[in-house]
Amino acid sequence: MSEVATTAGPSATTISPNGVSVSTCSTYAEVTAVRATHPQAIAEAWARRRRRSTVTGSDRLMIVAADHPARGALSVGSNPTAMNSRSDLLDRLRTALANPGVDGVLATSDILDDLLLLGALEDKVVFSSMNRGGLAGASFELDDRMTAATAKWTIDAGLNGAKMLCRVDLADPGTLNMMTACAEAVDDLAAGGSIAMLEPFLSSRVDGKVRNDLSADAVIKSMHIIQGLGSTSAYTWLKLPVVDEMERVMDATTLPTLLLGGDPQTAPDETFASWERALRIPSVRGLIVGRTLLYPADNDVATAVDTAVNLVR
Repeated sequence: MSEVATTAGPSATTISPNGVSVSTCSTYAEVTAVRATHPQAIAEAWARRRRRSTVTGSDRLMIVAADHPARGALSVGSNPTAMNSRSDLLDRLRTALANPGVDGVLATSDILDDLLLLGALEDKVVFSSMNRGGLAGASFELDDRMTAATAKWTIDAGLNGAKMLCRVDLADPGTLNMMTACAEAVDDLAAGGSIAMLEPFLSSRVDGKVRNDLSADAVIKSMHIIQGLGSTSAYTWLKLPVVDEMERVMDATTLPTLLLGGDPQTAPDETFASWERALRIPSVRGLIVGRTLLYPADNDVATAVDTAVNLVR
């Protein structure tokens, strides 16, 4: 995809080589210029960003996700380098966020800062991503410690919350490090009134690769383990895969839950149909989808996002 133009509001200003405070950048070169000459503009932009409540009335949420690159997970389907280009990823994210039916985004701070400078996060729900230490394919993949956003930064920047990947492998001691770090983060986020969005899986190594068990009983077991993290669950949400027997899966929790899209492995029509069925369950609060929408097989991001928005709404 080629770089799309940023839609700037009346207060947008142009980059100055002298590092003038910037409201909105219009090109990626300008983003780099701000980072090089006026890095404090990023904190200033977070402070003045127009924020919004996570949930408005009974509306469901439509969130796009882009925290995969920081874990070294750059593949989409059969393409191992699909997410190599940052400008292409940002193009796709900006196309998605321009849809008024998309409530917001989940990403690591590097991507969020780019989107912020490009003016794409105004009046949007924003979630940071915290534990990216479990690099894809690493021997320590399941020792998924906090290496990205902190709870303090998430709260100070005025984000709606933070997400943690919580893969439980009963044969891997790294799981305990992950659970300890996530429990502390749940408490820290709750103390600041921010959502802790937990993404549980029951995982194991198969031929040296980490695989998630997507059977209903395995998903339910992972939910019971992970939703108990921390001193309070008042601000805890779940992010769950769409699997068979979703009604039985959702009976395992009272926590607000968003459905994840994952790496597209099935035909788009089949994927969207499974989302539609799961969204009929009253306790499901919406979708949080990344690669399925950002890298559709036909490369038509706008249409894929429109389809997902129509399902949610």
